[in-house]
Amino acid sequence: MDEEMVRERDARAYEAVYEAADFKELKRRYKNFVVPWTIVFMAWYLAYVACNNWARDFMSHRVVGHINVALIFGLLQFVSTFVIAAIYGRFANRKLDPLAHGLNAKYKRERRR
Repeated sequence: MDEEMVRERDARAYEAVYEAADFKELKRRYKNFVVPWTIVFMAWYLAYVACNNWARDFMSHRVVGHINVALIFGLLQFVSTFVIAAIYGRFANRKLDPLAHGLNAKYKRERRR
């Protein structure tokens, strides 16, 4: 098979997957997860930055020893990142991966045609 035929076969396989209802559903599920969680994280991050700039008395309040609210909020940024990543991992395993595996199998079948 020459290179042009291989490219055409691959393009047809990709188009078949792209037009599949499962692909549209996969994109919908992904977007419906990512957009709200991105907004939540960005709002939380911007609140942290805003408090550091304009609520210095609050952020400098000592909680225990030399640990203040700013340090706790800063550490919670890392915690929230890992929590969201874990939530996404579970979501992807349950809701995205089954569709993606099916689409991958469809792509491989279409390439063999």
